[in-house]
Amino acid sequence: MSEAPVDREAREQAFKQEVETNLKRNYAANFVHGMLGLTGFRLLYAPTLMPAYIHLLTGSAALVGLGQALLQFGAILSPIIGASRIKHRPRILPYAIRVGSLMRVQILGLAVSAWLLSGLPLLLATMLFLFLLGVFTGMQRVVFQMVIAKVIPIDRRGRLQGWRNLAGGGIAAGLAYFAGHVLIERNVLGNGYATTFMLAFILTSLGLLVLQFFMREPDAAQVRAQKPVSERVREFPALLADRDYRWFIVAQGLAIAGRIAAPFYVLFASEQLGVELNGALIGLLSLAFLGADTVSNLLWGNLGDRYGYRITFIFAVAIWIAALVLMLLARTEALVVLSFCGLGAASSGYLMSAGTMVLEFGESHDIPMRLALSTTVEGAISAAVPLIGGVIVYTLGYATLACVAVVLLCASLLILLTRVREPRRRGLP
Repeated sequence: MSEAPVDREAREQAFKQEVETNLKRNYAANFVHGMLGLTGFRLLYAPTLMPAYIHLLTGSAALVGLGQALLQFGAILSPIIGASRIKHRPRILPYAIRVGSLMRVQILGLAVSAWLLSGLPLLLATMLFLFLLGVFTGMQRVVFQMVIAKVIPIDRRGRLQGWRNLAGGGIAAGLAYFAGHVLIERNVLGNGYATTFMLAFILTSLGLLVLQFFMREPDAAQVRAQKPVSERVREFPALLADRDYRWFIVAQGLAIAGRIAAPFYVLFASEQLGVELNGALIGLLSLAFLGADTVSNLLWGNLGDRYGYRITFIFAVAIWIAALVLMLLARTEALVVLSFCGLGAASSGYLMSAGTMVLEFGESHDIPMRLALSTTVEGAISAAVPLIGGVIVYTLGYATLACVAVVLLCASLLILLTRVREPRRRGLP
């Protein structure tokens, strides 16, 4: 028997009421979880620390690209698995905690292997943990975005992300500078990189504990029947029938392809300055990247909440292009640092824009699969481009790679301007 409209409406009203009742508590829990999570994860995902670590282990730009490719390759199929595991669940948080815990185990593995192993075993262990980190990152992005979409109203998500990213990014920027200048430069506890990874593990784990014990999640008003992953994948063509979402995916894919130079930013900067890559330079550029990422978040969040996330996506890509052009021209430390500031601001704008905008296309019950599709596209392209980037660096150099990135980002910007409408204003006169 089909559900009576009155019963469905009553459940939806009860759901909305519970969201409002627990909004302050859930806002605070998501803020603290995101702040501590970002503090730890941004130490690892900034285009400075991990590329420098792999380059230290191997001395090869190609293997730096391989490490970043493995990190992204793990995220190709896992978002679909994550989405298929939550669409039928009245509550998502317990599954989110499991996925988040497995993600953090990989960071612990990076730390322990750096302390205990050396040579080829260390390189292989590092690559394995990066791959598994990518697997659970892909799942986490879908699952945790769905948690936020469920308990935080759309007109307040940008501000939450802005303040969360401001706090977490600010701490991460300070820690990155400290990690470079102290932990890595002085080889604290016998291995500065291992100590940094352990610090990231502790911070991210504390954030997950806060979310687990303080967030109150209501039962979903509607859930879909459980289906195998293969059947969920068949939903993708229907999602792509939405013209704006289809072109959004294309623009997002080109922007992700524009990350082709990201694993090599810090190596390119070292070449432009004509200096050896060391802990002090890693700390300075990490501070510039994460500091600008942090400061810009409030702007992105408030601008997106007020005017929609299409405009923030456009501005982010434009700043990204300008920062890469500046990197091509830079020969002084001040200009390189300014370039990294632009790259950091663009990165935070892209992540907030793409991650929030995708929630606003179509029906709410399709959000998990839209997130899965977008994240899968991102993972597939992100897995390929570092390998291609490594080949370009080896054969043609860093400057050519930066030019390729600029062309891809310009194509993304053109599509955003001409093909993608602001989803909040579709159908309005």
